[in-house]
Amino acid sequence: MSKTDAAAAKTDNVGLSVAIGGLGTIGRAVAAALDRGIAGMRLVAVSGRDTAKAEKFLSGLTARPKIVPLAQLGELADIVIECAPAAFMREIAEPALRHGRKVFIISVGALLDAPDLIELASQYGAQIIVPTGALIGLDAVTAAAEGTIRAVRMRTRKPVRGLLGAPYLTGKGIDIDGISEPVKVFEGTAREAALGFPANLNVGAALGLAGVGPDRTIIEIWADPGLERNTHQIEVDADSASFSMTIGNIPSAGNPRTGKITALSVIAALRKLTSPLRIGT
Repeated sequence: MSKTDAAAAKTDNVGLSVAIGGLGTIGRAVAAALDRGIAGMRLVAVSGRDTAKAEKFLSGLTARPKIVPLAQLGELADIVIECAPAAFMREIAEPALRHGRKVFIISVGALLDAPDLIELASQYGAQIIVPTGALIGLDAVTAAAEGTIRAVRMRTRKPVRGLLGAPYLTGKGIDIDGISEPVKVFEGTAREAALGFPANLNVGAALGLAGVGPDRTIIEIWADPGLERNTHQIEVDADSASFSMTIGNIPSAGNPRTGKITALSVIAALRKLTSPLRIGT
């Protein structure tokens, strides 16, 4: 079968079209998974800052999607996946929501400063979906939030290279490049963490949205020169259960700020949309 025939065969009887905004570590992994095949879906459009690099990546796919500007993704697809830096989240999400699309948000921290997008989704019959990402236990937290949650705390430990350049550290003049032992560099709310560490603490923002809100969710951030994995520990005290969970994520090869499991979480969430059996809340 030729490459063209294979592409045509893949698009037969596929119901949902998908577009990806951003072809970094996460975007490329999701695009490759869609190209290999996710039941009931096909990749129709992408957007990347470097068109030449995007063209090179897409040349290796069986079914080549269109390359379009970020704002046009929502015109072409039922599902739009935001995989870009946080500064571009609104540029991707707002037009797609106005078209009534399902929009996957990876830059969850940016969503905390954009509550109008949630109203927009309601107005146009759209939906914002926040995948579990690099954090376990969001199902348990959302379930506990149906009752009363008294406290939520997350302790994040990251290799030094994964925190370098964070706006909070730069603004406070905190130098962690040469540390020889773990150092707590931040403690505050999930909202404050999202502002100070926009490339690192999407997990904290997601935890805040799932539970008691970003202003009551407490985040600690530690820089640990002895770590190779991004580690998150969640502690929840609720009237239905008290629980503690820890995950150690392997950083992506191309981006030490992002765990490998983040892209896999997006792929799993896509499969849930069309799967005849759905596990989890």
